[in-house]
Amino acid sequence: MTVENTARPAAPAAGPATAAPHGPGAPEPPLATLARWAAALRPEDIPERTLALAASQLLSQLASIRAGAEQPLGRLLVKGFGPPFQDDPRASARVLAGLGSWLNLDDTAYAGHLSNSTVAVPLAYAHHRRLDGTALLTSIIAANECAARITAAATLGPLRGHSALHTHLVGATAGRLHCEGAGAKQWTDALGLALAMPPWPLLRAFLASDARLFNAFAPVSTAMDACDAAAAGFQGPADLLEHPDGFLARFATVPLPSAVTDGLGERWHTDTLSFKMHPGGPGVDAAIDCALDLHRALTPRRPDDIADIVVETSLYTLAAQRTAERYVHGPGAPLGALVLHTPYTVATAFLTGGLSVGDFTPPRRDEQARWQAARLVRLVHDPAMTRALFTSEAPFGEAVRRAGPDAEAWLRSLGGPEAVALAADAERPGARGRLRPRPQTHRGPCHRPAHRRPHRDPRTHDPARRGRPPHPPAPRRSGATEVHRPRRPTPCGRARHAGRRHVLRRIVCLDRGGTALTAATRPDVSPVLTHAVRRPIGKRFGPCLDTPFRT
Repeated sequence: MTVENTARPAAPAAGPATAAPHGPGAPEPPLATLARWAAALRPEDIPERTLALAASQLLSQLASIRAGAEQPLGRLLVKGFGPPFQDDPRASARVLAGLGSWLNLDDTAYAGHLSNSTVAVPLAYAHHRRLDGTALLTSIIAANECAARITAAATLGPLRGHSALHTHLVGATAGRLHCEGAGAKQWTDALGLALAMPPWPLLRAFLASDARLFNAFAPVSTAMDACDAAAAGFQGPADLLEHPDGFLARFATVPLPSAVTDGLGERWHTDTLSFKMHPGGPGVDAAIDCALDLHRALTPRRPDDIADIVVETSLYTLAAQRTAERYVHGPGAPLGALVLHTPYTVATAFLTGGLSVGDFTPPRRDEQARWQAARLVRLVHDPAMTRALFTSEAPFGEAVRRAGPDAEAWLRSLGGPEAVALAADAERPGARGRLRPRPQTHRGPCHRPAHRRPHRDPRTHDPARRGRPPHPPAPRRSGATEVHRPRRPTPCGRARHAGRRHVLRRIVCLDRGGTALTAATRPDVSPVLTHAVRRPIGKRFGPCLDTPFRT
């Protein structure tokens, strides 16, 4: 029987990892508690909505695997390690994990990119053991819950997203053992063995070499060995997570061991899944959607038609962009960095009206027109979007709230004092849902100052001006930083036409981290068109990301 909990559970205070006492009457280690719960999980224990979402997760990951297999690097992986489905389910699991992970098409949840292991491994073993669909989905959810919870416990650390390979150590172990019907003791031993020597990836290899295909492939291989060892009688340390010399002490700046077991059977991390519609990194999906809508409205034919493209986004997307631009210098850029590069993805979508995996490989990747348009894209920080990021669960809002004041050092490493202030502001009453106050531009290759129209509150402005041209742009200001107030969005679906000064269309759309995009074409191309849309994420990207994590 599943207990529905409609209120957000209280977030226990974070603290340093401590060793669990041993002996009779000692508390059960979190890893053993999680293993015991997952080993006993049955379909009737899972809400229908969670099972349905897991079915979408399965279809989404199958599409990612197929896309990866059709690319030249995917074909090389198959050539070296065999086809996705083989007689040996261990080999199948590795290949399925490798093919689905390297194009950044995989889903996202709180916490981690789960499906590269939590779908790939159950899929391989369900196929081998001829399990039915319900058994497959139950194994996927068991793997999701185990991987997401242990990843959440280390979210405030140096590794997150695709670099948190420990996610796949846990997801692969849990996915296989649930398909096999293993007992709780074997689960505990296998998880302890899998996490005993977790990988620490190198950014240079992941972003700019073919080694990115081993991002999930390698930890899944390790997890398969851990399962075999546990079945043979090897014992893993049950207190590995919280021990002072254990996993969280090494992989978490702010350990959150309580995240491993809080709300088991009540809070379903699978419910936080969102699915990518385009290959790309944090916060890019919404900007790409905006660019596609703008292409249909403005039909730019060449880069010379474009005067400026502005992407307003959160600190998290800016941080990903700063990392990517170290490896992206124009044609020939490596795919691993290019999928994180907002200017290229947005410019390609705006200029061509589409974005697919083929846009990250030759010959399309090397077209000069795309790179000319990409140089016109600049990223602008919108503090409201960062604040909304901290009120969501994924990728780390829940962890920051759970950690409380202990998260300050980690926040400073993410975005300096501004990130600390915005996270604190997000906790104030009424912070949730306050959108788009006074974005700022920042110095940098993609963050040039901009001028924008002055703010005009639709609730207070002069009604006599309705239907008339907007106020002229404010003059540019000198200096590296400029504060401006954007126009508030008009109601969904409403457009205004106001002369031939320039073309402007804005679409406000929140995604992972939140992104708004404005594009302006050259003067005298077409009449002014301003258009604002608030698209509900839940219908396209999975559960709404700026709502509380509830079951």
